[in-house]
Amino acid sequence: LASFKNVVYPPHRAYKTIEEDDLKFPLIYGEGKKARVMATIGVTRGLGDHDLKVHDSNIYIKPFLSSSPEVRVYDLLQYEHGPDDVLILATDGLWDVLLNEEVAEAVTNFLPNCDPDDPHRYTLAAQDLVMRARGVLKDRGWRISNDRLGSGDDISVYVIPLIHGNKQS
Repeated sequence: LASFKNVVYPPHRAYKTIEEDDLKFPLIYGEGKKARVMATIGVTRGLGDHDLKVHDSNIYIKPFLSSSPEVRVYDLLQYEHGPDDVLILATDGLWDVLLNEEVAEAVTNFLPNCDPDDPHRYTLAAQDLVMRARGVLKDRGWRISNDRLGSGDDISVYVIPLIHGNKQS
């Protein structure tokens, strides 16, 4: 993503007024979680916004952003799953600071240390991921492993067991 213009929003206003110059290439400003389409809307903010207009304007963002999420279907009955096979569903507060591999490793190491019959083990694994993403408060702010910044965003995590049958659903 190209970063060519920094937009600073006042604390009470989350939108930028779109100018003619904003309609030129590049249409995505910023990087990572600071990326904005046409310097106004975060990509995930478009989900469910079927009009996809820039706030308080008649400028459509539809050619650049879809309000329809990508959906994938995973047939649970097609595969055998054990009690440690899970799906991680989380907000960007987790994914902005931890890689998929880090999350997988954390859960892979956490779950075997829990009683397999404890129904709270998945909640505890989710709490562990939240704490990993938030980090530890140090003199330079919240830090995670390798002295990286911890998440300053909200963090919601669900650890969903994939095992089916009589034991779990």
